[in-house]
Amino acid sequence: MSEIDNQPVRIQKLLTGVPGLDALLGGGLPEFSFNLLAGTPGSGKTTLAHQMMFALANPDRRAIFFTVLGESPLKMLRYQQQFPFFDFAKVNSSIKFVNLAADLLDGDFDRVLSRIIEEVQGFSPGLVFVDSFRSIVQSARSDDPGISGLQHLVQQLGMQMSSWQATSFLIGEYLVQEAESSPIFTVADGIIWMSQMSYRDSMIRKIQVVKMRGQAQSPGLHTFKISDSGIEVFSRAVASVELNNSASQVQGDAIRMSTGNTTLDQMMGGGVPQAYSVLVVGPSGSGKTILATQFLAEGVRVGEKGVIAAFEKSPHQLLSQELKRMIESGNVGVINTQSLDLSLDEIFHDMVENVRRLQAKRLVIDSLSGFELALSAVFREDFREALYRMVASLTAMGVTVLMTAELEDQYTSLKFSSSGNAFLADAIIMQRYVEISGQLRRVIAVVKVRSSTHSKDICFYTIAEDDICIGEALTNYVGILSGLPERV
Repeated sequence: MSEIDNQPVRIQKLLTGVPGLDALLGGGLPEFSFNLLAGTPGSGKTTLAHQMMFALANPDRRAIFFTVLGESPLKMLRYQQQFPFFDFAKVNSSIKFVNLAADLLDGDFDRVLSRIIEEVQGFSPGLVFVDSFRSIVQSARSDDPGISGLQHLVQQLGMQMSSWQATSFLIGEYLVQEAESSPIFTVADGIIWMSQMSYRDSMIRKIQVVKMRGQAQSPGLHTFKISDSGIEVFSRAVASVELNNSASQVQGDAIRMSTGNTTLDQMMGGGVPQAYSVLVVGPSGSGKTILATQFLAEGVRVGEKGVIAAFEKSPHQLLSQELKRMIESGNVGVINTQSLDLSLDEIFHDMVENVRRLQAKRLVIDSLSGFELALSAVFREDFREALYRMVASLTAMGVTVLMTAELEDQYTSLKFSSSGNAFLADAIIMQRYVEISGQLRRVIAVVKVRSSTHSKDICFYTIAEDDICIGEALTNYVGILSGLPERV
């Protein structure tokens, strides 16, 4: 065997032009691969195919799109041209559409296959799309003698597409049971599965890279949406090894970040360790948002940009003029939380994009209670697990995350989380009310700072002009947490 034969073959990866999809595929589509786009009706298979085709097609890599649907290509294109990725200049030059519906009516499946081969050989495309033989198989009667011929055609087409010097796609509607037995799934180099489901009043769309030969794809189900811009994929919140190593280095250096409140920094043992997650819990009106704003403002003061996701109201409705100025100046990025039926994957994606764009070191989630309510119903069921992954990923990027949580003050008992989320925080700051001589007073305490000493005192504090002023400790008071008015 020659020296050249011992060299590995390098397979070029084609960027799909679909935001978020290339990361799931392992860097892009392998060139000259045969791929199956499968899924339920209406899940976006044709839109995904067109979005990839218009991104990849050019004079040097032309595309041919076969349609065997009952509707004409013109009707299909009428809807696809509403998306911004549709480029009229590429139609009939770099992209050719061929309708095979009339050929299928005669039932001569061998002639249909010959027509496809003839068109491919004549146009010499680098991309081939066939949409969708599966819909015809589904509509055929089980007692129709032609159905076996059609199934044979699909299998032969799959074999043919895998042998072409083109990146090819067979688009179809398949059930999970069929995926276990259909030869097409064995022949295909790549399988992308798309689905949608209704859950209560929400529509949830998921995408999964079931198979992609020769490269490591991202496992599991991921969320995607179809908007006016086309399809956008949001991968699950999973920290990479590279990010985790970076976070270990940051935490190992024990770098402290100021909260913006000198007294609170002292209570925490010198501030918040960088890349920690901090949970600020307290009842309504206790000043959680003010503390979060001070945290961001201190970052801006020392040259560290921040990001905020405000779920209870939009940042432009927040009373703090200081926060508005930080947003308007570009020192603090804002996550859009006003859309209906949000998915946690989409929010995480927006957070990461803002962190990378601004090179932010601080991120605020205000509040976890509003966050959970803003999600569509299906995502609330896995909220704790998904939130854990999201916070772990963000801190792995070296970001210090401060989260607020609404907590009903029961006066006679201590509680640090409304839905069992305290475990994911590296540090917990508690705010609450106590009754003294017929008045409600605010108190604050540092419950924990992981791997660090901190004050055990519970201290009074007041709020004046969007500023938290921490005062004396409750050391001289007896029975305050049970609501007794005595003072020694």
